[in-house]
Amino acid sequence: MIKSLLVANRGEIACRIFRTCRALGIATVAVYSDADAGALHVREADTAVRLPGAAPADTYLRGDLVVAAALAAGADAVHPGYGFLSENAGFAAAVREAGLRWIGPPVEAIELMASKTRAKELMAAAGVPLLAPVDPAAATAGDLPLLLKAAAGGGGRGMRIVRDLGDLPGELTAARAEALSAFGDGEVFAEPYVERGRHVEVQVMADEHGGVWALGTRDCSLQRRHQKVIEEAPAPGLPEGLRERLREAAVAAARAVGYRGAGTVEFLVAADGRPYFLEMNTRLQVEHPVTEEVYGLDLVALQLRIAEGEPLPAAGPPSPSGHAVEARLYAEDPARDWQPQTGALLSLDVPGVLGAPGARDVPGVLGAPGVRLDTGYTGGDTIGVHYDPMIAKVIARAPTRAEAVRLLARALERARIHGPVTNRDLLVRSLRHPDFVAGRPDTGFYDRHLAELTAPGDGTSARLAATAAAVAEAARNATATTGGGFTRFGAWRNLPSQPQLRRYRGEPDGADHEITYRPTRDGGLTVGTEGVRVVSAGRARVTLEHGGVTRHFDVLPADGKVYVDTASGSYAFTALPRFTDPADRTEPGSLLAPMPGTVVRLADGLEEGAAVEAGQPLIWLEAMKMEHRILAPASGTLTALHVAPGLQVEVGALLAVVTDPAEEQPA
Repeated sequence: MIKSLLVANRGEIACRIFRTCRALGIATVAVYSDADAGALHVREADTAVRLPGAAPADTYLRGDLVVAAALAAGADAVHPGYGFLSENAGFAAAVREAGLRWIGPPVEAIELMASKTRAKELMAAAGVPLLAPVDPAAATAGDLPLLLKAAAGGGGRGMRIVRDLGDLPGELTAARAEALSAFGDGEVFAEPYVERGRHVEVQVMADEHGGVWALGTRDCSLQRRHQKVIEEAPAPGLPEGLRERLREAAVAAARAVGYRGAGTVEFLVAADGRPYFLEMNTRLQVEHPVTEEVYGLDLVALQLRIAEGEPLPAAGPPSPSGHAVEARLYAEDPARDWQPQTGALLSLDVPGVLGAPGARDVPGVLGAPGVRLDTGYTGGDTIGVHYDPMIAKVIARAPTRAEAVRLLARALERARIHGPVTNRDLLVRSLRHPDFVAGRPDTGFYDRHLAELTAPGDGTSARLAATAAAVAEAARNATATTGGGFTRFGAWRNLPSQPQLRRYRGEPDGADHEITYRPTRDGGLTVGTEGVRVVSAGRARVTLEHGGVTRHFDVLPADGKVYVDTASGSYAFTALPRFTDPADRTEPGSLLAPMPGTVVRLADGLEEGAAVEAGQPLIWLEAMKMEHRILAPASGTLTALHVAPGLQVEVGALLAVVTDPAEEQPA
């Protein structure tokens, strides 16, 4: 039996695996980069081993260092988690060669599924339905739209949609470059792009005794940049005949490669209901909690038992019950091209979670209605630039889909998340969008609806929140406080003769709010916000009445910002004039780094003096596992270039300058 397990990963998935280990009496070993020295997964492990460096290529992707760490710490087994080395056959082989137990499928199965092109050939032989491949060199307008995909790896890297034949050569070059950078393999293939298709997958578990379970379906259609955002189980609205066909195809795929352990077979379901094999992920998926919740199973515990040689129960899997929905909480700004965000995570509190984060992953609790939080962060941690921007996964389970969706949306809406900008508001609006509520998700959801999902509100709620921020600031500046924690603002003779002004800028919408207030002779406070009455004013809690409705506001000033939480949403403000946008200090045409990252590529022939077109991609930045293009702001001449591939830059750094010829003409 396994006595000590090293998790060759970080963050949320490492913490998730550790929880099951604790329940089973298995000692835990973490590995960590210098950037993760104080991370939650390090704090939760029984033992931790440093991997010198910060970049993934120097740390979590160094299989030799991870194996050495396992041996040094006395571990007898290695779990790869997801991402990093989880689908690396060479790493799996090295673990086994070192005499350690590998918590994953056979090396041969990983090798067979490692290349999507080889996997498709194998699945075709096994009778699994496929999309016909397209030779990019022979593609015609009739083949459009096309989807370019990296043969190795996943996570949306190396993927491009091509709708114009003239764009194909450039997109092929970009896809190959990204695939080579991300996976060390520049092979790219093309297949028809299915408009408004659904991403549906089947969880499989297999043992070494010939047992294979197909644990229902998951829908993962809501994606940004080909990466999943919201997942659910079971996939809604599928005819039973299609569900059975998917389960049979998944079992056939697992048997075709002699699979063992946890895996996922992914399909694209076209609008006409026809399914097509996409790939098999030879690891535990990020979205595995929704399957755990509807089946009442701990999939990590099953992985460990299978690795110890136990057979799956002969009676088969339990019957599924209810519905589960998961939302990935990312530190990113959806309204600004999904830009990743970094900085201190001051607070992370999701109401309704049953016990501490992960407490639902124990017998007797897993599968019960309620909210689950899987995370690798707690309040006070820092979100850095080196890794994926996911903060947490929030999962809700209920007897019906409608109840699970409602529960999840409400939990996110009431969550207190203070620090970098997140996609929380987008998640809430997505869960309440009519198409999603009706059970009609598809992969084009955000292409069609992103603008409306990220549009600013009517401004009234934000202005009330800004008013509460000003009132709380006035309370903190006052000297006398009542026994109940609310403030009296002094005797009438000490009152200022003019209203006090506070100015705030909202995040991330950038809207400015000017709030005036004046203490009253009876120790209260009046505000200039129309129709608003201050009911009570505290340093951290304010109650306002507006339109006959009383609302409570919790106010937290921290790190130069003010966070305001209400029962129906949260707001962040920066007090003016302390906030200055880097763009306010630069000349027109300056290209600034929108985030900290590494320059990975420049446009072909880009040098000072080159002519550029408006909207032309000039510089590619990589940050938090995603590539971001820096576009020319206008047509003109590149008059300055301050970067080269491999250079690390900070947010606001001047990358280049494009000068408009019209501006160069003498007056």
